[in-house]
Amino acid sequence: MTNTPSNEKEAILTFEDKKYDLKSLPKEVQELVKGMQVADAQLRMHEDTIKVLAVGRQHLAIQLKSKLESINPIK
Repeated sequence: MTNTPSNEKEAILTFEDKKYDLKSLPKEVQELVKGMQVADAQLRMHEDTIKVLAVGRQHLAIQLKSKLESINPIK
């Protein structure tokens, strides 16, 4: 099955409030755009990892608080 022009999505790059036809840009520019997309995906992945770690740390703090309730502090 092939895409007909009416079914194809336009590849538009919006950068600094300007729009560009991605397909008509030089290959070097297209590669830079791909690199930016990869970097964005990696940032989102690591942001999600940080969120998961924060939730895990919060759970550990709750467990620690619960365990320390029955222990007298030194001061």
